[in-house]
Amino acid sequence: MSAETSAHGKLWGVGIGPGDPELMTVKAARVIAEADVVAFHSARHGKSISRGVAAPYMREDQIEEHLVYPVTTETIDHPGGYQGAMDEFYEDASGRLAAHLEAGRSVALLAAGDPLFYSSYMHMHKRLAQRFDAEVIPGVTAVSAASAALAMPLVEGEEVLTVLPGTLPQAELTRRLRETDAAAILKLGRTYPAVRQALKDSGRIDEAWYVERASTDRERIASADEVSDSDVPYFSIAVIPSPSTSRGDTTAPTGELVVVGLGPGDQAWTTPEVQYELSLATDVVGYGPYIDRVPERPGQRRHASDNRVEAERAAMALDLAKNGARVAVVSSGDPGVFAMAAAVLEVAAEDQWRDVPVRVLPGMTAANAVASRVGAPLGHDYAVLSLSDRLKPWDIVAQRISAVASADMAFAVYNPASKSRTWQVAAMRDLVLEHRSPDTPVIIGRDVAGVQESVRVVRLADLDPAEIDMRCLLIVGSSMTTVVENEHGTRVFTPRRYPG
Repeated sequence: MSAETSAHGKLWGVGIGPGDPELMTVKAARVIAEADVVAFHSARHGKSISRGVAAPYMREDQIEEHLVYPVTTETIDHPGGYQGAMDEFYEDASGRLAAHLEAGRSVALLAAGDPLFYSSYMHMHKRLAQRFDAEVIPGVTAVSAASAALAMPLVEGEEVLTVLPGTLPQAELTRRLRETDAAAILKLGRTYPAVRQALKDSGRIDEAWYVERASTDRERIASADEVSDSDVPYFSIAVIPSPSTSRGDTTAPTGELVVVGLGPGDQAWTTPEVQYELSLATDVVGYGPYIDRVPERPGQRRHASDNRVEAERAAMALDLAKNGARVAVVSSGDPGVFAMAAAVLEVAAEDQWRDVPVRVLPGMTAANAVASRVGAPLGHDYAVLSLSDRLKPWDIVAQRISAVASADMAFAVYNPASKSRTWQVAAMRDLVLEHRSPDTPVIIGRDVAGVQESVRVVRLADLDPAEIDMRCLLIVGSSMTTVVENEHGTRVFTPRRYPG
């Protein structure tokens, strides 16, 4: 530090905490008491909350610099707009403080909460810290004060906390709320209607709390959805605390079971809602290859099992949830289409599981994924069948194939073949040919959205069972299903209209 600089006064960025003077650090109180100049901000009404908090530690003979914002949330006629007005204000304010520092006076600039956390102090620091000695005294943030007011942990273990300004676009708020474990939303006031809608759209409104003026004698706590939009001051915060905690209940475990669909293959086809639930789960249960598609998360337990033990898997998952775990049972595609949702709900209907909450979250089905690759073969009425006779006799399967074929509907075929089932595809083809033209288009989708994806369109009469395995899904067209070949490839669609 040069001799000239050392002769200058020192700038202190003093975090005064969330509002209670007793939550100020010992160092902050000492620096305020010793400073030659105490500077603080306020809106144009002139009343400074920061000065009120620091008042017990101030001296009568201190110089006070009252920095009045030219604008807060209202409109302004400054030629540079809001930002232009604020930039001009910060330049003027930093000049006023610089004059004191150049005169050798120490300046304590008060900052609500922490000086480097959404604070106006940062604008002074950027303008003055290169010219003068500057030191920042951290303070208790509103986020910590709100958590303490709620008596609820913000995060535990490997959970992630996201701090968001309420001024973000509503869609961006929604996206980020879906992707995090816990959240704190600041800068409310006029933004609250959009914040509330983002909480609803993200499915987090029931977890969210509203805390106003935390740590002060005007502190107010309410459920986030119970607050009137017209009654939200700027100094308030919305909090989604740790998902592992329930307010007022720290004794009994509160487990839950969610059956989720991962989609047909690529993680990009897993919905944000499902990704969010997977991030919260303490336990993931499912068929081994499906669990392998779920990103690993520290501390999360994974329970893989064979694909033929659905009832046992459901019972195990329900037992985990009954004992307080947050369980995600995973299925490929949609959990309600030949997958785990029905199995879980059937077992959950037993008396021993009646108190376990069960939810089902949808996923993109393999039928829709395969259809999208060629166009819209399922554009009209359609059916969905499984060729597996493991859980129902073949005569029922055959009866349904004939019924759908005679009804002239397109239909999707799940589980067409496996290592131990190799004859059903030929049997299905022959049954359909009793009702459909040999030229009926059949789409063969294999490993769609996977690394070995292939999609082909063949005539019904040319459907070769030797080319079909368990990773395939078939779509058999109706009499109206049309195939179009052009320079862009093969497109298949079933029109929504019908002759006559």
